[in-house]
Order: sequence, then C-alpha cells, then structure tokens
Amino acid sequence: MIRSNAIPMGVLRLPLLDNLATLQRHRDYQNAKAGSHHAAFRLIADLAAPKLKTGVGAFPEHAIFASPFASELTGDNALPIVLAMFCAKAFGGECDLEIVQKERVFHTGADPMERLISRPTFDGAVSAGRDYVLVDDVTNMGNTLAELANFIIQGGGNVVGYCVMVDHGRIPTLIPDRKTIMSLEERFGNEIKDIFGISVACLTANEAQYLIGFRSADEIRSRCAKAKEEIHRRRLAKSGH
Repeated sequence: MIRSNAIPMGVLRLPLLDNLATLQRHRDYQNAKAGSHHAAFRLIADLAAPKLKTGVGAFPEHAIFASPFASELTGDNALPIVLAMFCAKAFGGECDLEIVQKERVFHTGADPMERLISRPTFDGAVSAGRDYVLVDDVTNMGNTLAELANFIIQGGGNVVGYCVMVDHGRIPTLIPDRKTIMSLEERFGNEIKDIFGISVACLTANEAQYLIGFRSADEIRSRCAKAKEEIHRRRLAKSGH
C-alpha cells in the first residue's frame, strides 16, 4: 500500500519520558521487549502511569488507542500493546485489538535507510468515523506510526494524537515542516514515491530531514541497495545462519 495519507497537522502529542536511557535502565525493559506482558505492565506502572495521570484530558474521551502489535504476540515487544491498555484506562477510551502488524520489520538497531525500506503493513478492522490515538514505546524516524496512521485513515478512522514512552528522533515531532517537503518535491519529483512507496507529503519530519541530505535519486537508490544487503545480513544473523 502506498503511504498516501499524512499524519494530520495539529495531532496531540504526549511523550511520557524525557530520554531513552531511563526506559532502558528499568529492570523489566529487556523482558518486556522480549515479549513478557508482566514485565511490560510493571515497567509502565513504574515509569508511565504518573505522567498518564497528569495528562488526563489530553485526548478525546472514547478514543481508540492503537499500537503496532503483531498477530503472533509470542516474542514480540510487549510495551506498545500494554501501554495502549494503560492509555485506554487513563483517558476513558478503548484499546484496539483488531489492527495487527502483519510482519516484524526488525527496526531495532536499523539505520534510517533500513527503516525507510522496511515498511510495516497492517491488517484488521478500522472503526470508521472514530477517533484514534497511536501508541508506541519509542519513535525514531516515526515511520511505524506513520504507516499505522495511513492504514487507519485509509479505513475511515480519524487520527487525533499519539502517545509514546520516548520520542527519540532528532526532530521531536512527526509532522515535517512545509519548506522541507517543498524542497524534496522540487528536487526529486515522484522519485521518492517510486523508490519507497511513500508520497513526499506523507513523510515524517525525521524521514524528510534524512532524505533532504541526498543530492540525487541515484544516490538514494545506491544507499537503498546497501541497506537491503545490511538487512539481509542482520536477519541471517538473527536466524542463526
């Protein structure tokens, strides 16, 4: 699916922690990332619950909190779905269990180009006309939430905000500035859409900032080829081959 729906301007943003180190130092972090829902519950109760209480009213009542969780939960990062459950309780909404991420994209440790070419896809029912809040543990480029937003908007839902444990991107927002988008459109035309399947106007702020550093589409394609090789090597290593 082409990413043809941008995260709406003016979405509400709620990061819960100031830095990634605080999250990673928690005693339950590794087990939560490895799929333990009990560990994720303890971690979020310790680190996120206090901020969620002070943030009551940040999102519309009866919103649906959707996170990028896999259809096969075993071994998958448990933090996003458990955080969505906490958010639903704190803000008087619902935790979405219908939309699932169809494949694991192994973004942990990936560089920006690897993240751009490893786009997650989603499946499941979207409640048309309902308000959705996107939930994740850590954002870097913001592309996972951008793909989730695209899927929800395509299905008729309204994306009104996002909540993350840590916003770890260089630019602390998902919304790109108009000047950067216009520069990318002038420099590359439809090349970015052809290469990545992402309309330029639907890039996140950090994706746009990364791509503006390339001088030509050929340079982007060359870097893509190297990124694909690196992804292949990393997946072989994970599988033990």
